[in-house]
Amino acid sequence: MVWLETKKIIIVLAGALLNAIAMNFFLIPANVYASGFTGVAQLLSGMLGSFASTGILLFILNIPVTILAWKKVGKSFTLYSFISVFSMSLFLELIPIIRLSGDILLNAVFGGVIAAVGVGITLKWGASTGGMDIIAMVLSRLKDKPVGTYFFTLNAIIIITAGVLYGWEKALYTLVTLYASTRVIDAIHTRHEKLTAMIITQKQDEMKKAIHDRLVRGITIIPAKGAFTNETKEMLMIVITRYELFDLERIIKEVDPNAFTNVVQTAGVFGFFRKD
Repeated sequence: MVWLETKKIIIVLAGALLNAIAMNFFLIPANVYASGFTGVAQLLSGMLGSFASTGILLFILNIPVTILAWKKVGKSFTLYSFISVFSMSLFLELIPIIRLSGDILLNAVFGGVIAAVGVGITLKWGASTGGMDIIAMVLSRLKDKPVGTYFFTLNAIIIITAGVLYGWEKALYTLVTLYASTRVIDAIHTRHEKLTAMIITQKQDEMKKAIHDRLVRGITIIPAKGAFTNETKEMLMIVITRYELFDLERIIKEVDPNAFTNVVQTAGVFGFFRKD
């Protein structure tokens, strides 16, 4: 368990470092913008000049959402997300801004891909890079809100502001960065905000208790029977967000390593998406 937690911290730090490298070597020198709170921090830094750097502004922007997550989501997820945000802000301050290429397209693509690798591995290990990810997690815990609308709105504001301040060419290259980032994150983790897990196990009581103890989600139990062995089992069906996939995988491995689990995309949910 200690090694697993240590490995998770290492992954979170590596993700933060990759994000900082993408920013200071590619995106910031080319005036191409990242998505979410990082892009907002870039824009504010550009408007404020030498008064505040991107790293400091990114950290300040994440303080209120981190406090919200601590109260509404859970201490473990919030702690690792805070480590990610703090580390990225620190790396942004320590790593010098260097222009590796004068080609804006190369900067947009490589910056987007490297940042996405950092975000993807962080998400895959059950943490987040802060900002909109935390807001998405909070909203999913409170109500079944269409989180994609918030992501789209914030990124649209970033793109339009970049176009107004620095020319529409910069805005178009920002779109390239966002597209590259999205595709890479999809490949490493998952593009789906909600997932349905169907767990077939003979330890349904232990599995149900473990899931309820660590995830705020309802479970539907369906009788099942093995076609080959004729063994009587039960299938636990649970809808989760992509931020909870890592924790669910750990629970299943701990309770019943022999359980058969199928995780599929969930297009929509009607009714309460949480445990009352």
